[in-house]
Amino acid sequence: MRRHAVVCLLSLATLGATAQRLAVSPGTEVLIGTPLAISAVDLPPGATVTVRSLMAPRGWGGQRSVYRAEARFVADANGRVELATTAPQAGSYSGADVQGLFWSAQPGREPVPDGLATDQVRLSLHQGDRELASTTLTLRRSDAAVQSSEVPGFPGAVLVRKPGHTPRPVLIALGGSEGGSATVKQAAALWAAQGYAVLALPYYSPGGWGPNGPTPPEIPQLPAAFAEIPVDRLEQARAWLQQQPGLDAQRIGVIGVSKGAELALIAASRLPGLRSVVAVVPSDVVWEGWGPGVAPGQKSSFSFNGQPLPFVPYKGFEEEMRGFSTGAAVHIRRPQDAGRAAHPDRVALARIPVENYAGPLLVIGGGDDQVWDSGGMAQAIATRRQAAGRDTVALVYPQAGHALSGPGWTPTTAFNLGPMKMGGQPAADGRALADAWPKTVEFLRRTLGPVPD
Repeated sequence: MRRHAVVCLLSLATLGATAQRLAVSPGTEVLIGTPLAISAVDLPPGATVTVRSLMAPRGWGGQRSVYRAEARFVADANGRVELATTAPQAGSYSGADVQGLFWSAQPGREPVPDGLATDQVRLSLHQGDRELASTTLTLRRSDAAVQSSEVPGFPGAVLVRKPGHTPRPVLIALGGSEGGSATVKQAAALWAAQGYAVLALPYYSPGGWGPNGPTPPEIPQLPAAFAEIPVDRLEQARAWLQQQPGLDAQRIGVIGVSKGAELALIAASRLPGLRSVVAVVPSDVVWEGWGPGVAPGQKSSFSFNGQPLPFVPYKGFEEEMRGFSTGAAVHIRRPQDAGRAAHPDRVALARIPVENYAGPLLVIGGGDDQVWDSGGMAQAIATRRQAAGRDTVALVYPQAGHALSGPGWTPTTAFNLGPMKMGGQPAADGRALADAWPKTVEFLRRTLGPVPD
């Protein structure tokens, strides 16, 4: 009888230990950007618990680093903690925020745990020193059905899409001054998972810098200097897309980030046939070009019909860039703001005539952007277009920085760790990304129409 009682007590203890759990809806493996509900459930009402996150994303250099965050909560009368609606008592972030344990994660020095993939986050529930429950969340950056093919005549470009016979609307994806194909291909895979056919279009490929010194350009056929990049290339890309089966050539949009947003706006204001444009951290003017063999202040970033476009020169650019070798903080916005203030006549000539584009436009900017004043320039773009009666949506986040591309769910705490400062605060950046992503998805659905499954 005594033995039976002990067995019963052990069984009850086991049930109690497994009752508390972390619930993730709609599931623990989703496409990144999918709205999630994360809850701790079956807790004693009023219990104090801690939820922790552990992830190991890949950084700019390709290396992986561990990031951790935690938040302490008090369970409600139903024994639940809903991360979306419950503010933590203490921890890595404040305020109710379902993405708080993701963007607020801080880097650590410990080795990457075995079995933790780049796209995974381990969530664990603790009471004191005891772990009550854990789960692993996989945030896929694309869909297994997505296929990629090279694009003849466009070095480094790929067309990314799901298979199927129903014609898909098209996005042309343009990266920024990082150049090459890596970031634009990642963006293409993400948007292809949303149902679009995406042309990832590199247009510039600088050399890099490795542990043994300079490295050659990834795509040697493309310009190594960001100078007089031909805007006409987008018209050639559009013409090629119109010839491809399975694409809806009447529904072509462009999504550009940073210098890619500058290019997207120039193209939209001068070329026909673009149905929708998304410009993330954009410019309202054409800026000076730079790179190997380019003297300061002598060349434009872009050309059209073989002619360089009027541009705003920088002021103090080389001095600012010395920070990469001296370790001083680099705020590329400073030489741009100084150049703009010193050359008001050049600003007027270099202004992108965004009101000429008749289609819908979404601009996203950060008020604390330290790469350039994307918040102020996004607002200037919106003001000019609204005065012309053009369909324009402006999302300007006053405390956010330059890194406003993508769906979020990754640490924003590393954006300003290196010498080049992106601006913004982790909380402002994280919440801006969480707000902008679904609004971008909705904007493209509205302006490019439905996408097939």
